[in-house]
Amino acid sequence: MDDTLVQRITHNPNICHGKPCIRGLRYPVEFILELLSSGMKTEEILEDYDDLEHEDILAVLLFAARLSQVKSIHKIAS
Repeated sequence: MDDTLVQRITHNPNICHGKPCIRGLRYPVEFILELLSSGMKTEEILEDYDDLEHEDILAVLLFAARLSQVKSIHKIAS
């Protein structure tokens, strides 16, 4: 199931400046994460954005989880 979810996250240089988006739609992953972190529930997001599906939200969370699995973080600026 992870592979199916990950395939929902796409990137295209012509859509949202190449940021990872949901299924080629103009919903960047970061936007959905911001909605979730602000306290919005999945059901509320799906009501407000009717072209999104429950699996899209799961894909965003999986994408973020995989990004956080880095081995180390280096400080690049102070």
